[in-house]
Amino acid sequence: MADNIMPFKGVWPTIDPSVFLAPTASVIGDVEIGAETNIWFGCLVRGDMNVIRIGKRVNIQDLTVVHVDSRKYGTFIGDQVTIGHAAVIHACTLKDRCFIGMQACVMDGAVVETGAMVAAGALVPPGKTIKAGQLWAGTPARYVRDCAEREIEMIESVPPEYWAMAREYLKIGIGVVG
Repeated sequence: MADNIMPFKGVWPTIDPSVFLAPTASVIGDVEIGAETNIWFGCLVRGDMNVIRIGKRVNIQDLTVVHVDSRKYGTFIGDQVTIGHAAVIHACTLKDRCFIGMQACVMDGAVVETGAMVAAGALVPPGKTIKAGQLWAGTPARYVRDCAEREIEMIESVPPEYWAMAREYLKIGIGVVG
């Protein structure tokens, strides 16, 4: 196992062999990561006090933190989700094909539904639900409008673009899961 993949209380992460995990990203504890997911430089995925489940073709961009709540909430990330640079994903649920912008924060018990977008820098408060196909922004995050064609295009196009880049890294031997 690579040095950046660690157990907590005897529980090791389960990581699909196709995953790109940058050498400076850390995955700890009760974490499951699905096929063709890519976790970039400086990320922390810490499943020490509860579970983290990450689906297929998710991209978690540089410096993002994914963590849990010790008593009530794990973190659940669906398939083809994009999480921008330096986001904080804490004890929440991100459903399939949603988009979390750079430096956004999604808090305990919040749910971001399929096809929804959280704008860069937004703060989604605890327990808030972002409905499918909506764009939310601000601190605290508020409904702005339904996603326009350009947002829908981003939600669909970014995961395969990041997977293509991850494959380039894997081809040259960077990010291979031990």
